[in-house]
Amino acid sequence: MKRTNWTPTVAWIAAAAAALALALAAPSESNVMGRLPTLTAKRLDQQQIVLPHGLSADRTVALVAFNQNQRDEIDSWVKGLGLKQDPSISWFKMPVLNDPGTEDARSAIEIKLLARHTSERARARFVPVFTDRDAFIHAAGLSGADHASVLILNREGKVLARAEGQYDERKALALRETLVALGDD
Repeated sequence: MKRTNWTPTVAWIAAAAAALALALAAPSESNVMGRLPTLTAKRLDQQQIVLPHGLSADRTVALVAFNQNQRDEIDSWVKGLGLKQDPSISWFKMPVLNDPGTEDARSAIEIKLLARHTSERARARFVPVFTDRDAFIHAAGLSGADHASVLILNREGKVLARAEGQYDERKALALRETLVALGDD
């Protein structure tokens, strides 16, 4: 009488099923890197913009700040990446502010921002976003609001690359490579 041993076959099938389940459950790269939520904002030059679909280029640098103390970090990236000197790079500053809940309160904040940013060029690159800050941080895949962030975004809002804190040449190199990379996002 011949006896069949199914144990190796069952173990192999179980291992293959587990591998498939893990592959399907693993986060995709876009989920890991984050995504800019769809937001309607008004640049300081009073132009409405729908983010991310209203971005002016296939790849855009977004300099994200969560409070005024991060201005130096943002400025270090503007200078370090040469953003003001390189017209080929699409970029903007995006302070992310907790929505105060009323149009009057948002207008009061906007008036303060307008007083600080007087040139039309600076106002065109300044996009304050009134939203739930924690939800924004989570959606964009950021570590928190302790430091400013630099994001490379595509028009679908996928975060293609990011850096946090003060300008760093190694991080800048990775960001530049992502800015010039061709192909699918």
